[in-house]
Amino acid sequence: MAPTEETLSSDADDNPSAARASSESPQSAARMPRWLPRAMVLALALVACYRLATWAFDQLTGLLLNILIAFFLALAIEPAVDRMAARGMRRGLATGLVFLAILVGTAGFFTLLGSMLADQIITMVQDFPKYLDDVVSWINDTFHTHLSRLEIQDSLLHSDWLQSYVKNSADNVLDVSAQVLGGLFKTLTVTLFAFYFAADGPRLRRALCSVLPPTRQVEVLRAWEIAVAKTGGYIYSRGLMALISGVAHYILLEALGVPYAPALAVWVGLISQFIPTIGTYLAGALPMLIAFTVEPWYALWVLIFVVIYQQFENYLLQPRITARTVDIHPAVSFGSVIAGTALLGAVGALIAIPATATLQAFLGAYIKRYDVTDDPRVHGRTRRRGISALARMRAALARRG
Repeated sequence: MAPTEETLSSDADDNPSAARASSESPQSAARMPRWLPRAMVLALALVACYRLATWAFDQLTGLLLNILIAFFLALAIEPAVDRMAARGMRRGLATGLVFLAILVGTAGFFTLLGSMLADQIITMVQDFPKYLDDVVSWINDTFHTHLSRLEIQDSLLHSDWLQSYVKNSADNVLDVSAQVLGGLFKTLTVTLFAFYFAADGPRLRRALCSVLPPTRQVEVLRAWEIAVAKTGGYIYSRGLMALISGVAHYILLEALGVPYAPALAVWVGLISQFIPTIGTYLAGALPMLIAFTVEPWYALWVLIFVVIYQQFENYLLQPRITARTVDIHPAVSFGSVIAGTALLGAVGALIAIPATATLQAFLGAYIKRYDVTDDPRVHGRTRRRGISALARMRAALARRG
């Protein structure tokens, strides 16, 4: 017997919860979970935070690089500041004196270099017709041509590429001025941060250690000490190699009779050592140019000497000096410079070696080392045979005794 409407209504009245469940079950099945809106809001917030952090990092990349340069500069001058502070001088005054000495030396060097370049440019402009006559005469005698200096000079002065170059140079004056002002601002920023890092070094270390447990404080202070030692060692090694390079190039330039030999020697020494990889060839370009004004063949001799000295420095001089100061393998040094250049450009190339040496020394304290087995595959057969021969000699002497 089928239930009637009265029966269904009476059942619903008797069991209201069952009726409510039957009416709400389709709606509850279609309703989304309670955690889904919160998860969507959280995901959107994370994406927004990531985009904001990426944008802020892109905007602050220049400032972060300047702070990084200032930090390594402060590490380099901190030993001198510590020595002066140990004698009773205030750290701020000691840091100011160190920066003043650096500023005076840099200003004097560039002033001397600028006056030298101005004199040589004037000399080259005045002697340019003579150089051109010599080149034209050599071409005519060698290739049996009939070139004229006046025709060549006139064609150069009225050429389209020269006129376009002059026009583009005039249009780019504002861009060059903006770049110069930007470079000065970056230099002032780096100097200011380096001054505060060096002058307030102990306070900075206290502030950093105050948020760390005692065990971490010891590690941070040890890492800081290693960074100061390795950065100072890097500067010392580069300064020593700059001195040797300057003396060697001074002897050559003085023997060739090139003017301003002392200034050119200082230029070669500093640029070749503190601009990684290509610094030697950039430094050698200026002495070649000055030597060309004296005698064109002298420029070739300077180039040959620069190439030979570069090989001597790379394979004999640099490994011996850096092994005592920075203690880093030449292959690791070269690889770190390439990696630093790829990551941070010229700044990375400049700080790659001291940063790698610091990391290597810090990790070396936590890596357990064992005695190497006496195996020819490890020590090499030459060393193995040498040890065996020495042992046989000692045994023979012992038997005779």
